[in-house]
Amino acid sequence: MTVDQIKQAVNGLSPEEKKTFILETLPGLAKDAMQDSSFLLQLFPVFMNILKDSGIELSQLLQLAGAMGAQQTNR
Repeated sequence: MTVDQIKQAVNGLSPEEKKTFILETLPGLAKDAMQDSSFLLQLFPVFMNILKDSGIELSQLLQLAGAMGAQQTNR
């Protein structure tokens, strides 16, 4: 399957199916992709644009990250 075929198939999913797909595939894809240190520099602007388009402010994201970090520290 080509990248274009995969994109077309994913874009054809319902919003709920897209969410499930992202949650189930992103961790594995990210783990593989992060082996290339330059990839993070390519991904970061994409992630920031997603946040900007969603209306989430960076300060909100930092608060969430801080709360998640505190939860992991307490484990």
